[in-house]
Amino acid sequence: MTDDSDFDDDAAVPSRGAATATRYTRRLSDKVFIAFHHGCDQEDFEVAERLLGILEQMLTRRTVPVDANRRKAIESLVAAHERLWHLRHPEQKFG
Repeated sequence: MTDDSDFDDDAAVPSRGAATATRYTRRLSDKVFIAFHHGCDQEDFEVAERLLGILEQMLTRRTVPVDANRRKAIESLVAAHERLWHLRHPEQKFG
């Protein structure tokens, strides 16, 4: 059984200007990051790796104008790669 509260952020909210247009509370890349972390939590590393590939594609393509949050997004992508690597190589100790 699924908890409906998990889907609250995915709900479409009608925009003020047009009855048929919708806007979402989170960016698509944020939702993919959430799915990546969920995959890691579930130890489904193959899916998590594929989601990282999708995120990399989304975040590294050229956008005009340049997104002000791009640097933060790239840093999050690097941290996600590091998380997946550490989960796949738990025997490796750093520090």
